[in-house]
Formats: sequence, C-alpha cells, structure tokens
Amino acid sequence: MHVIVATDGSRASLVAARQFKWIADSREITDLTVVAVVSPYAAVPFANELGAEQPTELAGLSFTQEARTAVDIVAAEFDGWGPTVHKEIRSGSPAQEIIRAAEDVDADLISLASGSRGLTRTILLGSTASRVQHSAPCPVLVCRPTSNSERGAG
Repeated sequence: MHVIVATDGSRASLVAARQFKWIADSREITDLTVVAVVSPYAAVPFANELGAEQPTELAGLSFTQEARTAVDIVAAEFDGWGPTVHKEIRSGSPAQEIIRAAEDVDADLISLASGSRGLTRTILLGSTASRVQHSAPCPVLVCRPTSNSERGAG
C-alpha cells in the first residue's frame, strides 16, 4: 500500500500526519510519500509554520526551501515507523498536484488536513481538501485537527 501524506507547512498538517500515523497499520503500508506543493503564482509564500526559524522579510523567503523544510519535518514523524518514506516538492495547484502525485505512484490512500489555511478553517472543509476528496483516484483521509486530536496524536 502506498500512501500520500500532504503538507502545506501548517501546524494542522503536522497534526494530521500524526493522526494518520496513530490510526494506520504500518505493516500494511509499504511506501509513504510526503508531498508539499508550491504555487508558482501565489501572492504569498509557502507558509511554513513548522520550521525553527521564521524569516522576517518576504525577500528572505525561498518558497521551495520552506516547502522542503516542512516536508522534512513531516517525514521525520515517520522515521523508523516501517514504510519507505519518500519526499516530494511539486509546483502548481495544490489540489491538482496532490492528485497527480497519487496518480503517479498509484497511491492507495491520500491523507491531508482540512481547513489548515484561510478564514473558514473552523467552519468548512478546506478548499484543497475538498477538491482532492472529489477528484482523487483513491480514498482520501481528511483529518481535522482539534485540541483533543493534538493531545492524542502526541
């Protein structure tokens, strides 16, 4: 079984990865790919909340480096867990690229956080999660981190 774990650099995406790990059976998973997508037309950079240092100026940001740092942090959650962990940075529309990543590796499952960005994060399923859920070539596990889930997922 090959699983795609998507991150957008948010704390919610890290908690969602931990939730997935908590409920999944590592013996059934052979490969796990952690994916981040950098939008080439974004008005704001890849917002990595997971890195140790936060750049103070937009000029100091490297979208790809921030995404790579987020992927490394999420992938580290799965070190020694069992499956082979792959890391991938893509460029384009987040939903489309997560779906393409799943198609490229013939994924059996996509796991991602809902509502980790935007004004409606507590009300609606995130737009990326919603688009992935409706167009994915495989089942999608959408994790909605809460204060209780953060405690349970470590």
